[in-house]
Amino acid sequence: MIIEAQGLARTFTSRKRSVEAVRGVDLTVKAGEIVGFLGPNGAGKTTTLRMLTTLLRPTAGTATVAGCDLLGDPVGVRRRIGYVPQAIGVTAGGPDPNCLVSEELEIQGRAYRLSAAQTAERAALLTSQLELTGLEGRLCKTLSGGQRRRLDIALGLIHSPLVVFLDEPTTGLDPQSRSNLWDHIRGLRERLGTTVFLTTHYLEEADALCDRVLVIDHGKIIAEGVPDELKRRIAGDVVTLSVSAEPARAQAILSDYPGVREIAADGKAIRMTVEHGEEALPGMLRALDAQGLTMESIQLARPTLDDVFLTLTGRSLRDDSPGTATGAATPADSETTAVSVAPAALAGGPDPNADVNRTIAGAKRK
Repeated sequence: MIIEAQGLARTFTSRKRSVEAVRGVDLTVKAGEIVGFLGPNGAGKTTTLRMLTTLLRPTAGTATVAGCDLLGDPVGVRRRIGYVPQAIGVTAGGPDPNCLVSEELEIQGRAYRLSAAQTAERAALLTSQLELTGLEGRLCKTLSGGQRRRLDIALGLIHSPLVVFLDEPTTGLDPQSRSNLWDHIRGLRERLGTTVFLTTHYLEEADALCDRVLVIDHGKIIAEGVPDELKRRIAGDVVTLSVSAEPARAQAILSDYPGVREIAADGKAIRMTVEHGEEALPGMLRALDAQGLTMESIQLARPTLDDVFLTLTGRSLRDDSPGTATGAATPADSETTAVSVAPAALAGGPDPNADVNRTIAGAKRK
């Protein structure tokens, strides 16, 4: 396993109260997987991510990341991972708006102790794969949102990490840029063999990208699995049949059909939750036809990841956690960070919470 955590927990304490942001998370990630970490605001996603990337010390629990112990060898962890924070901009550890794209890539590579030749080689590869070719001479502040996110990912990959952590990678992007970035994220695994661990609020993003998803709520993982299997196992397919007459008799016939979990009639329409709906439908139609019941319409609806979360918790995955004011960040899951992981990771040097990108960039300009 490239990531393995047991009992990972984090409590934030102030003078007035303590907040259990993460309450004993167990998780594993295999090498080469793309794993999505889902949950509403305040669920503990970003707190867990910060612990796994050594930006936040766990209150309890153990973990190994990329073969290194999270607490015993944090520098080893940092050398082997890449991290792309959600927020864009210098205050969040992103590129300096007044630096050239080529300068940012060079700074990042040299901060990881790559030689000038190695840095140039990696920068050329990443600019090509992430469609940044031709932008090397532009100031970072002139890039579009999608271009900046691709540059952020390039910075996180400059040292060829075994695993890259992406925190809300497509937040704020338009649909076309989001879809384009999905292709690039898939390419990280296909072309480079990189393991990807990402947090997201976009359910369609998890469906499109992830081999497996982990759902967290109130600091605990409440479900995990392959998206399609998870949706069917927990939510089931929804089949709606409309009959021309005798809906009560049709309901009675179908209620005993194998795989039917729930069934309800509303006028002529019969709505059922069914395991493997597309496989069950032909048999259902034959059973009704054998009893002389005529169908008017048939509808099969696939469940969503939001349906899974609703089934498990009674609320939507898109909802904020109770007590979280709109637009207000909580200690449990604040979505911004002022940390630049990559350069600060090295050799017992500067404070790992210092923004080393800015320090080196400033010195270079002088």
